[in-house]
Amino acid sequence: MLNLDSIDVEEIATALADQTDYDHRWLIDPRTGEVVLWTSDTGIDGENPVEIDELDLTLIDPLPSYVWYQDMVDFAEGISDGAAGRRLSASLQGKGAFRRFRNEVYGHHAELISVWQAMRDVRTRVRAVQWLVDEGLVDEEAGQRFISDNPEPDLP
Repeated sequence: MLNLDSIDVEEIATALADQTDYDHRWLIDPRTGEVVLWTSDTGIDGENPVEIDELDLTLIDPLPSYVWYQDMVDFAEGISDGAAGRRLSASLQGKGAFRRFRNEVYGHHAELISVWQAMRDVRTRVRAVQWLVDEGLVDEEAGQRFISDNPEPDLP
């Protein structure tokens, strides 16, 4: 088992949220906790191509987009400003919801930016730690302690 304090939880969180493509993949070394980026052209060292299945590393598959979408829904439904909540909820309808939500928060509700970022960041880090626990890379007790030490912010 790895020591949770020695793992870059933010890097795991970034990997879990990376929805870009499969020309690159994130992996973690289960012995050291080091996170590396693999690309089909340059492997993990930036110079030598290597097949991903030849590496003795654990693949970090991104979480599905609906997980991140639900964060936006929860935020829109959780704020007390009814008008802002309705506008945010409306921005989530149909294709392009992530962009529209971001534009709505950052373009029209500056007072909500910091609380949105705080909620999103806490949820992202908690998911990263839960992923580490689920993969058997960190102790469940350490994971639970991290989760209880990182509560979601109260929404305005």
